[in-house]
Amino acid sequence: MQLVSIVTDDITRLGLDAIVNAANESLLSGGGVDGAIHRAAGPELLAECRALGGCPTGQARITKGYRLPARHVIHTVGPVWRGGHASEAELLADCYRNSLTLARDHDLQSIAFPAISTGVYGYPLQQATAIAIREVHNWLARAPQPRSVTFCCFSAEVAAVYSAALASAA
Repeated sequence: MQLVSIVTDDITRLGLDAIVNAANESLLSGGGVDGAIHRAAGPELLAECRALGGCPTGQARITKGYRLPARHVIHTVGPVWRGGHASEAELLADCYRNSLTLARDHDLQSIAFPAISTGVYGYPLQQATAIAIREVHNWLARAPQPRSVTFCCFSAEVAAVYSAALASAA
C-alpha cells in the first residue's frame, strides 16, 4: 500500500530513501531549501553536483545524500513564475514526474518533496500545490514505487494548503 503524507519539518532532517531538492539549473547551492540541503549534506554534495554539469528546468538528477539522514538527493529545477503563460505548469509537473521516475529507477521506496518553485521562484502556492498533489496521485495510481511520498512543508500555513489540496483530491 502506498502512503502520501504531509509534515511540517526541515527536509534535511528526514531519514528517507530520498529527499527532493528545489535546485537551480547549475545545481551549485543556492538559497532556500537548496542552500539548506547543501549545508547539511556537506561539501561532497557540491562536488558531485559539479560533476553533473547542471540540470534544465523540469528535469531531475540524483546524487548521494552524504551527511544527510536521507540516502539520496533528487535535484529538480522548478520553473520561475512568469504569470502562467510560459509553460510553468507543465514544467512544474515535469519536476514531479521526473523525480518520481528517478526514485523508481533507483528502487527507492520513500521520497519527500518540498514546495517546489514557491519560494524565490514565485510560483503561487495554491497552484503549485494542486500540481504536486495531482502528479503524485497520477503516478501512484500506475506505479508501485515509491511506496511513501511525503510533502515536507516549512510552515504550518503551507502544510494547511497541502492538507486541503490532498483532501479535495481524495
